[in-house]
Amino acid sequence: MTRFLLIVLVGVVMLCSSWGFFAHKKINQLAVFTLPPAMSGFYKKNIEYITESAVNPDRRRYTIPEEAPRHYIDLDDYGDSVLYKLPRYWSDAVKQFGEDSLLAHGIVPWHIYRVYKQLKDAFLLKDPDRILKTSAELGHYIADAHVPLHTTKNYDGQLTDQIGIHGFWESRLPELYFDQYNFFVGKASHLSNVQLAAWQVVMRSNHAVDSVLQFEKLLFQESGSGKFNFETKGKQTIKVVSEEYSALYHAMLSGMVERQFRASVKMTGDVWYTAWVDAGQPDLRSLINYKPTEEELEKRKQELILWMERILKSREHEH
Repeated sequence: MTRFLLIVLVGVVMLCSSWGFFAHKKINQLAVFTLPPAMSGFYKKNIEYITESAVNPDRRRYTIPEEAPRHYIDLDDYGDSVLYKLPRYWSDAVKQFGEDSLLAHGIVPWHIYRVYKQLKDAFLLKDPDRILKTSAELGHYIADAHVPLHTTKNYDGQLTDQIGIHGFWESRLPELYFDQYNFFVGKASHLSNVQLAAWQVVMRSNHAVDSVLQFEKLLFQESGSGKFNFETKGKQTIKVVSEEYSALYHAMLSGMVERQFRASVKMTGDVWYTAWVDAGQPDLRSLINYKPTEEELEKRKQELILWMERILKSREHEH
């Protein structure tokens, strides 16, 4: 591969990755409509923030070192024999592999649970700003876990001469076919175990990796000459995967992108709802036009810390 061609392909990857913002924003926006009336008023009032802030984790990926591993997990790095035996809980995983090793291979399923707990605490504190910020970012990580290429070290086809497939799957296809998808996913439901639910998502996504890569490889062998064309976006003319090639690949995937998109919307709503229920279903309607003072929030924070300490002590007593 010539240096010029490599530069062109890298440019395509970067442009496609930026279009991923479209999908993340739509997922958060649609998840708001899965919520029950006791939650939906607050979230709809702030739907613009929930939507726009969905991409904040991506915006800081390349400036904050600890951010990047939160978006993926390279399951194939652990080997087939270990894959299904990976510890589902962070403390167990750290004991077995060490934190540095886990971070090197990605931590998205564990991080989803961590942010769920942060959202639960935000509900307990009745802190509207923290609820909104944490909800928006939680939706981002949940959506990432539904992307098959976020579960493999061959995340952009770089190991199989398919560079750019990541942005093609998660950005180009949703942008082209969003209007054809059915987003009636039903109402949010309570999850009995958010951590295990996150792992189920990651495993399902990983099962689709072979199809994502092999179908595109086959299609390129058959009609690769028509893969790219140029489109004008605003004042820019950019190289993109052609609509014809996209249509063929989308058909080969047999609804995969729509299924994962829908599942992202549903689970985002489910985890928001679960955090709210697990926090005792605080009255969110009272927070719609309310901004607590720093003193009030600090007082609630101290009360929450004391409450958690009492729970831990009572559990130690039970043992």
